[in-house]
Amino acid sequence: MFYGAITALITPFRDGQLDEDALRNIVRWQIDQGINGLVPVGTTGESPTLSEHEHKRVIEITVQETNKAVPVLAGAGSNNPMEAVNYSEYAYQAGADATLHVAGYYNRPNQTGLFEHFKYVHDNSKLPIILYNIPPRSVVGLEVATMARLAELPRIIGVKDATGDLTRPIRERALINKPFNFLSGDDITTVAYNVGGGNGCISVTSNVAPKQVVELQRLCREGKYVEAAQLQDKLFALHNALFIEPNPAGPKYAMSLLGLCTEECRLPMVPLQDSTKATIRRIMEELELI
Repeated sequence: MFYGAITALITPFRDGQLDEDALRNIVRWQIDQGINGLVPVGTTGESPTLSEHEHKRVIEITVQETNKAVPVLAGAGSNNPMEAVNYSEYAYQAGADATLHVAGYYNRPNQTGLFEHFKYVHDNSKLPIILYNIPPRSVVGLEVATMARLAELPRIIGVKDATGDLTRPIRERALINKPFNFLSGDDITTVAYNVGGGNGCISVTSNVAPKQVVELQRLCREGKYVEAAQLQDKLFALHNALFIEPNPAGPKYAMSLLGLCTEECRLPMVPLQDSTKATIRRIMEELELI
């Protein structure tokens, strides 16, 4: 089972190129901070604008630097199932522990199409699969019944839930009759999601404050939800500030303040406005992150 605080890693750039040294340093820092898992080349990793070589290289470096210290859930999703299989096969060869798959964006398939997409990827790949359900970005989403049907496939083992619907883990657990990883995809609602049966979060904020997000998830696992909620309240302003402008411009700027990478994003992502930078800096200072 994957659990706890799992970072949706940014992909660092320098002068338009993948900054391999920064990525290695970020992975090592995350592990030193106690993180429970890493997700390279997801949405926060700007996967839509990486070349195939860059995408695979990020997975390779993350697996190398992690060296089995924590699980690596490699982003391999695509609206093209053949491309998703290609990335899944590479993740397997590189030594990743599982893959994260989104589907549907632009194509707008119905529930049957979504099921068949994920089934095709499942039947033509080897690693365990975490489904990424994020209707705000992909336009379509997996309904509860479709999720339960997909869970019947042996290597579909969990979901990253970014629907914002806090009844989802409750309704899905009622239909899924096997061990399943219920991971929130939303830092702000993760405590409530865990109360409903979740067991962790694929987090953006843990790029910037991994130790605090790890602690929050530990409190949830121990059933200390009042204390977890208090810590969530402390982190609330940071969660919001990182998303004032489109992700991952916020986390990258925050990480530049930590000396981990440049704030450089790849178009169509653009640099933050000065007012947003000032807000992020102020909140990081209040949390004593810098």
